[in-house]
Amino acid sequence: MNLLDRLIHPDERVVVLIDGANLYSAAKALAFDMDYRKVLDEFRQHGRLIRATYYTAVVEDQEFSPIRPLVDWLDYNGYSLVTKPAKEYTDATGRRRFKGDMDVEIAIDLLLATDYADHAFLFSGDADFLPAIEAAQRKGMRVSVVSTIKSNPPMAADDLRRTADNFVDLADLAALVGRPPRERAPADDRYAYAEDEDR
Repeated sequence: MNLLDRLIHPDERVVVLIDGANLYSAAKALAFDMDYRKVLDEFRQHGRLIRATYYTAVVEDQEFSPIRPLVDWLDYNGYSLVTKPAKEYTDATGRRRFKGDMDVEIAIDLLLATDYADHAFLFSGDADFLPAIEAAQRKGMRVSVVSTIKSNPPMAADDLRRTADNFVDLADLAALVGRPPRERAPADDRYAYAEDEDR
């Protein structure tokens, strides 16, 4: 029996909501890559997976966006995609950075899902989701948060962990939905997302 067997009732209608930038940071901090095919496979084996949605900002005005191949793959392989243009800024060190906050889109979809799902898995540790989780719970939905406290610093807000019906540490799912990280050229992180500062 794996972790998801214990969390999901066989007859539950399940939705998976993935905050792309937040999950990327958490998996990177734990030194593994997500295998998004395995994510779908695992959730399809448990309960009734209604929808898996991936949310991310996309840099639109450059020749190659590091996120574009992933977004295209997800779009063709069973995920719903919610994207919007990333906003560019220069950080204190003069490094070119992009920020794309998807909190409003995720919160709205979480609340809309209470009409057709019993259990939501939110892949994010962002404390901004606290009011949306509480509202979804008041409408009868169970909400499990997937993030990590095993990284340094922890990626999951304390209040979020306490409010969720279940907190799942991403490190405990790594064997089910992860793969070892590929060797990366240092340039891969040049367009890294800004970290959320309000955990």
